[in-house]
Amino acid sequence: MNKKTIALFSGGLDSILAARIVMEQGIRVIGINFIMEFASRDLEKHKRLIRETARQIGMESEIIDISNEYLKVLENPMYGFGANINPCIDCKIFMLRKAKKLMGKVGASFVITGEVLGERPMSQRKDALNAIENNSGLKGYILRPLSAKLLKPTIPEEKGLIKREKLFDIKGRSRKPQLELARRFGITKFFTPAGGCLLTDPAFSRRLKDLIGHNVLKLEDIRLLKFGRHFRFNKSTKFILGRDEEDNRHILNLRKEKDLVFEPRGYPGPIGILRGERNNELISLAASFLITHTKKKTETSAGVRYWVVPKEKKNIFLKAAEKEKIEEMRI
Repeated sequence: MNKKTIALFSGGLDSILAARIVMEQGIRVIGINFIMEFASRDLEKHKRLIRETARQIGMESEIIDISNEYLKVLENPMYGFGANINPCIDCKIFMLRKAKKLMGKVGASFVITGEVLGERPMSQRKDALNAIENNSGLKGYILRPLSAKLLKPTIPEEKGLIKREKLFDIKGRSRKPQLELARRFGITKFFTPAGGCLLTDPAFSRRLKDLIGHNVLKLEDIRLLKFGRHFRFNKSTKFILGRDEEDNRHILNLRKEKDLVFEPRGYPGPIGILRGERNNELISLAASFLITHTKKKTETSAGVRYWVVPKEKKNIFLKAAEKEKIEEMRI
């Protein structure tokens, strides 16, 4: 067996330690970070941190975008979702299958992960770890260095490539053993647990569930979920309203060609886009929602501009929407 392995590398402490433990045994480790652009608040910052966390332990790293492919996992996960819309077991199976395909290309003999027995109630029970291994096509070739002594020996261990006595028997949700190991290895930079994945965020999950429920699971729609306030007007129509200047900029950059854009007429306030069906009633509703989020919300009438083509801006004057209506349609 080659002294080379692929590590599923999230940038979290567990995955860093798993890689470092194996590197201690003279194994060349290549850290692979699979990214979904919609699951990270700041994708460029995420990439930078992945490179920094890998570099601090002297590990090679590669970042691979799986955004489009991953949509199939979200549509119908075999093992369901966690507390929000995080299909953790299916996610791990998907990534391990991708890692298996990479093994031949880089000459790796096995795959390592930072999973800890019992750390996460859904995806890191012993039966869940077994299900992940059985469905990944890597049975016997997944090494979990942090909990290896509590699990069945892997093929790399049986063949002498990895010394089992130098692996660990960490279990449960306490982080003390990992933090102690981090001090020993001089590891100071890492992601907080689940901090890099928006699929575990309740607000983002509600918005994503709304798209799935209305059969709109396209990357161009999911990208927009990270920004602004979202309102569902009907089965085919959404209104997205910026919270600040940064939101306004992202919303405009992510608008589709046929989206209707809204802005305050002559006073400061958010940018909004109406996506889907549009008629006079929906246009008035969107404009009233916009006014509600400005200083004009108490006036009897305020102006809003809207357009598809900037040179053809139209004006509408009306009062703010009632708070109850806002909350009824908020996603």
